Amino acid sequence: QVQLVESGGGLVQPGGSLRLSCAASGIVFTIYAMSWYRQAPGKRRELVASITSGGSTNYADSVKGRFTISRDNTKNTASLQMNSLKPDDTAVYYCNADRHVVGTTAYWGQGTQVTVSP
Repeated sequence: QVQLVESGGGLVQPGGSLRLSCAASGIVFTIYAMSWYRQAPGKRRELVASITSGGSTNYADSVKGRFTISRDNTKNTASLQMNSLKPDDTAVYYCNADRHVVGTTAYWGQGTQVTVSP
């Protein structure tokens, strides 16, 4: 049974920091690209950051220079360090595992709420 379990969300003031973690089980973690998506109320889910199995990273323009994605293949975890948070970063953040190979399944976590407010 595949599980992606996010943690680390919460309420933070503008300019603050949070670190999200995603613990994966039931998959061969090292062959999956890991990504963080977010969905704000009334908006579509959007890609925030991704990291390939080889460690290459990609970021949405809106978070470049503020967010850092990483992975620990020894612990089957992916993390998102979020600094200089803004109210526009408020959303539910989802962890995603995907091999990006036709015919394979992508997996999602249940989401964790991040609220940036004074």
